[in-house]
Amino acid sequence: MTYQSKKSGKRTAAGSALVLSLALLLCNLACSRSSTSSAPLPKPTAYGTAIVESSGGKQAAAVGTPLAQPVVLQVNDEQGNALPGALVTLRGPNGVYLDPATGLTDSSGQFTSNVSLGVVPGRYQITASTATKAGKVVDLKVEEVALGYQEMLGSQLNDQYCARCHNQESSAERVSNYDNLETKPHPFTEGDTLNKMTDADLTAIISHGGPALNKSPLMPPYGYTLSKSEMQAVIAYIRMISDPPYGAPGIVYAQQ
Repeated sequence: MTYQSKKSGKRTAAGSALVLSLALLLCNLACSRSSTSSAPLPKPTAYGTAIVESSGGKQAAAVGTPLAQPVVLQVNDEQGNALPGALVTLRGPNGVYLDPATGLTDSSGQFTSNVSLGVVPGRYQITASTATKAGKVVDLKVEEVALGYQEMLGSQLNDQYCARCHNQESSAERVSNYDNLETKPHPFTEGDTLNKMTDADLTAIISHGGPALNKSPLMPPYGYTLSKSEMQAVIAYIRMISDPPYGAPGIVYAQQ
């Protein structure tokens, strides 16, 4: 399949590049085992220069389950304006289900997809692609976290004992105490700080409270509340959601 000018009958560089980019997008879609759709790609009516994340990245959920919120992506033009009608395709690692995996941006210039994670605990990298008018494919990487049994237990213990002070975001189920504390606790996603602490350090603080490592005395001891395995579960959860990533958990990449 080649693109030719109807007037001159000569192939144009931009046209060939555009066909190449669309072919790549078709290949991306066909190679993605996460997509179950075999419908032909919709024809774009606009071409942007950038694809950005509006929401839905860095969510954590149990392995093999859907994320709580969809992934919302936006295609922009050179001036940063959202573009309706631009083609977006998503690719994910084996086991990831994307619904839909391809489509056009809506009247707000956004494309929304519901994501279900694979069955292997770890970080799942999803790649979103769109094509520019010149035929260049522009990619965006979005990362999600799949929690195994131990990390899920840690997540539940975090919600019960830790989040009220370590998470500054309030929710319908929990009012954050973060802003009331003179010494602000480290959010569990704060990898720049927490990645420097060993598992033994974190165990000591959880078990004996902040003074165990000359930290804030406002951190109470949980040695009589949590078992050793429960403390390990909390630490496993902290390591899994760390940003930047902690050294141990790997990233599951999209197929190329």
